[in-house]
Amino acid sequence: MSTLSFSTILERLNIASLNAMQTDFINAAKEHNELVLLSPTGSGKTLAFLLPLLEFLKNDGNTTAMVVTPTRELALQIEQVFKKMNTGLKVTTVYGGHSREVEDNSLVEAPALIVGTPGRICDHIQRGNIETKGIEAIVLDEFDKSLELGFDDEMGFIFDHLPQKAKLFMTSATNIEEFPDYLHISTLHVVNHLESVEVNKGSVEQFVVHCSELSKKDMTFRLLCHLGTGRSIVFCSFRETVEEVAKHLSKQGISSVFYHGAMEQKDREVALCKFRNGSAHVLVSTDLAARGLDIPDVDFVLHYHLPATEDVLIHRNGRTARMHADGQVYILLEGKEYLPPFTNQEMQEVEPNANEIVPEAPNWATLFVNAGKKNKINKIDIVGFLSQKGKLKKEEIGLIEVKDFFAFVAIKRSKLRTTLDFIRDEKLKNQRIKIAPAR
Repeated sequence: MSTLSFSTILERLNIASLNAMQTDFINAAKEHNELVLLSPTGSGKTLAFLLPLLEFLKNDGNTTAMVVTPTRELALQIEQVFKKMNTGLKVTTVYGGHSREVEDNSLVEAPALIVGTPGRICDHIQRGNIETKGIEAIVLDEFDKSLELGFDDEMGFIFDHLPQKAKLFMTSATNIEEFPDYLHISTLHVVNHLESVEVNKGSVEQFVVHCSELSKKDMTFRLLCHLGTGRSIVFCSFRETVEEVAKHLSKQGISSVFYHGAMEQKDREVALCKFRNGSAHVLVSTDLAARGLDIPDVDFVLHYHLPATEDVLIHRNGRTARMHADGQVYILLEGKEYLPPFTNQEMQEVEPNANEIVPEAPNWATLFVNAGKKNKINKIDIVGFLSQKGKLKKEEIGLIEVKDFFAFVAIKRSKLRTTLDFIRDEKLKNQRIKIAPAR
């Protein structure tokens, strides 16, 4: 059990105090063994469940808690928050697309906490890399997604190998009507903050755009020109459409990246990094980007395809109007399409002008560094290298993300060519490392 106080951890996370939702959940976790937390996207659910998990975590070489998430990006974000808490406890993250060898080596000495996706957790349990008999608490983050039929076999397998006495925490922005039998739920307690004023970060304006004369692809381009250089997510229901729309926008001069579940892990991380660091104004994605991702300051959400359910609408719209900022949502309708009954039928109609100007290119560009944590490279090393060898000023270096075997760094686009010239034959921490524009 960690001896750190919550106040010490909050200080390390640069958080002044817990919000009402987090306080309510932590208090409920002391009294209930089966607990659901319902709270809007971006309200701090990760910290809400990590803090009470500390009660179960020990530095004795045993795994005593597990967090199951539907996506690898969410797993990585949870790991990142836990590491920032600096508890001294080992955490290992496992997910599809990650190196099995790296995960196997990390699991040789059992971590206190395991975070992972259902399929990869099952794989490690089957191969004997994860010992489950000592687990005292399990968290299902975005449980409504994890408990969908697509994960049924994996989730059932995991719970068949867990002690039934283990505490169960489940969190999401949307609830489900019925929980599967393999959870063995008896007395479920719900902490519901979906209507809490405190965690509703900003107001959302909703609009409808009719594509009467243009195709949806062309109207999406015109609408994004109308919206300007704000950060936008365009949601499509199909992977093929995601790539088609993103490529169409790029050809028309709008800086865009695409993101879906069939992409290689590295390509997904490149896309998200470019969108986060401001190297791309637009992210075109399936509903994979609707949950869990740490993407701050999204100004606009565009529904290229209609959301299938109200839950999908909630999660998509939850990407904007966060951290007290306001946001705007646009639903594109074509042909005989109409607004679903669960949307606001009184939405204002918008008709972008035909002569809208293409937004200026982003001020930032992203460099790919083919070395990371496993090469003993960190953010300070990269900043020092680019400052000294690349002759960049502090304000010319943007967001840096360091992964296991590679890293991304944003620099001012105007400095891209000269910086690459300056660092061409230089070594980073005495290592000859390839640094090039991220593709």
